[in-house]
Order: sequence, then C-alpha cells, then structure tokens
Amino acid sequence: MAITASLAPSTSLQLPSFFHGEASSSSSKSTLFMGTPLTSSAHSGIPSFPRKQLVVFSKRISGLQEAFRIRKERGLPSVTTSKRRPPLRRGRVSPRLTVPDHIQKPPYVGSNTLPEISSEHQIHDSEEIARMRAACELAARVLNYAGTFVRPSITTNEIDKAVHQMIIEAGAYPSPLGYGGFPKSVCTSVNECMCHGIPDSRQLQNGDIINIDVTVYLNGYHGDTSKTFLCGDVTDAMKRLVKVTEECLERGIAVCKDGASFKKIGKRISEHAEKYGYGVVERFVGHGVGTVFHSEPLILHHRNDQSGCMVEGETFTIEPILTMGSSIECKTWPDNWTTLTADGSPAAQFEHTILITRTGAEILTTC
Repeated sequence: MAITASLAPSTSLQLPSFFHGEASSSSSKSTLFMGTPLTSSAHSGIPSFPRKQLVVFSKRISGLQEAFRIRKERGLPSVTTSKRRPPLRRGRVSPRLTVPDHIQKPPYVGSNTLPEISSEHQIHDSEEIARMRAACELAARVLNYAGTFVRPSITTNEIDKAVHQMIIEAGAYPSPLGYGGFPKSVCTSVNECMCHGIPDSRQLQNGDIINIDVTVYLNGYHGDTSKTFLCGDVTDAMKRLVKVTEECLERGIAVCKDGASFKKIGKRISEHAEKYGYGVVERFVGHGVGTVFHSEPLILHHRNDQSGCMVEGETFTIEPILTMGSSIECKTWPDNWTTLTADGSPAAQFEHTILITRTGAEILTTC
C-alpha cells in the first residue's frame, strides 16, 4: 500500500488512501497505506520533446484534418473518436467485515488515528526473513485469487469479501482493515483512481482496469503487493499503460542490491515511463515494511536526489503509479482515501515487497 509523501520538511504525512501515504519526514503522520503520495516542485512530471518530434506531431494533425476534409467532400462517413468513459462515481459502501478473535491483529486496529511512520529501517535476520517470506507469499496468493474475480458486472465489494475470507481462513489479518479508519480489507482502484479506492457496490464495466492492493498481517509480519488487472475488452492504449507500468516496477527492482542508492529506483522508472509519454506520480511512494506496516525508507518513484543506500536484509515496497499523459496532479474524495487523477486520465500501478541481498533483490511477493 502506498503512502503519501511531501518533500517539504515541515509538512506532515497524510494518508489519503489505504497503502499509499504522504510523508515529509520520519516523524510525520503516516499516509503510507498504499503507495505513499509525494509532492515536489523540483520535478514537474512533464517530459520535454525534441523539436523534430513536435514537427512530426504537427504533420500528423495536419494529415488527420486533410482526411476529414476529403471524406466530407466525397460524402464519406466521418471518422469518430471513442466516447470518453464516464467518470468514476462512489457506490454504496457496506459495513466492514469482522475478524475472528483468535487472529493476531496489528497494534493500530481499534484506533482511527493514522499511525506514525517508523523512522527505523526494517532489517531482518534469517528467522525474520522466513516470516516475511510466509506473509508475502500469502499476499501474492490472495492477490492472484482476487484477480480471478475481475470481470464485467462483478462489484469491488464482492472482491473485498472474497479477499477477506481467504485471508482469515489462512489465519492472517487483512492489514488495510481499520488502518487509520480504512473500512475495507483490500484497496480496489478503478480506471482514473490512482490508489486507495474503497470497495463498494459499483459493478466493473467492460474495458475497465482495476488495481487490487493486498496486504496481509501473518505471525506479526506484513506482506504487501498489488497488480492492475484488465476487465473484459480493454483498449490497446490502456493495455499499453498497464504493461509499461509493470515494466517500470521491474526496472526499479533490477537496480536494487546491498549498497545501491535509493535514488536509482526513481531514475530507472522515470526513464522508462517517459519513453511512452506517461507521467510518474510523485505524491505516493513505497515504504519499508515488516513488523511495521509503513516505515523508512520512503521509496520515490520519480527522479530525485534522495540520500541513503540499501542494506542487505532490508525489506521495502516499490509501487509506481503511471498516468496516461504527462499530468500527475490528483484529487481526493471526501472519504479522505480515494485518490483520482485530476484530469480523469487512467492510472495503473504495480507493487512488490522485496528483500535486499548482497548481489541483488529477492521479490518476496511471489507464489
């Protein structure tokens, strides 16, 4: 789950949605839930294009205008563009589900106050790594299971119920449930929703994309992962956005190893996203994860000058969000969680929890 992060030293973290959060410093309030949000004036998120490309783009527009003119003269039917998908609307949110008393619960359960982001990096010994592997493997299995429900007419509330049941049957707790007051067991972010979408009665439509963000708390350890799924007949443009977002995650993980600088992650992700003209959301960031849901280091997915290096045995998430087009501005619904692109353009996200090793990084959220 990302958290919201602010680069301004005096700004407190805000947690608009489930796993993303906002953070300005290690002592700030956590908004880390599903991809921490991060704001920065140093990077606009708007890629620059060489003059040659602009000329080519202009010629393409001229060619399209000429085609319309010829069709009109010959009485041919006009070429129409597809209608814009209706904006996302809130459905009915059902009461939160219950968890049996015998299941171990995180310390934040029972309070609607957002937990502090821990300033300590979570570095593990061999026994602790084994527990992290178990939690992350369960999270991966739950996510794969949740993906089997994605189809037109299914509601995100039904996906939440299925996820909740599988997690408690495995003897684990759904980490999002009750985190800072979050009312559901999973985050479901559809189309223009960047992150922290709350499951409700809205039915998925043919052509939607949906990110499902799963975190489980098993034997005192959190495992955190997410994936964007295709619902029915999705356009090629949306498929490309989803594919490139997953590739960005893979490129970010590829630079990780003991001693590597954290800023390399954002550099690699930005380089790949910009090849396709996509924006990399800065407001939400990855985070340390383990016995604590959200901790340092905060992982920035855009170009940055973040200090610090990775350490063997450390675990954290990488969870980039890409938008179609270069705009990365966002808006949050009154529920203080659901965060959408300001211009209504689609967004996609992928997330893994990784373990830093001497020679690279092990992806823990696989099964």
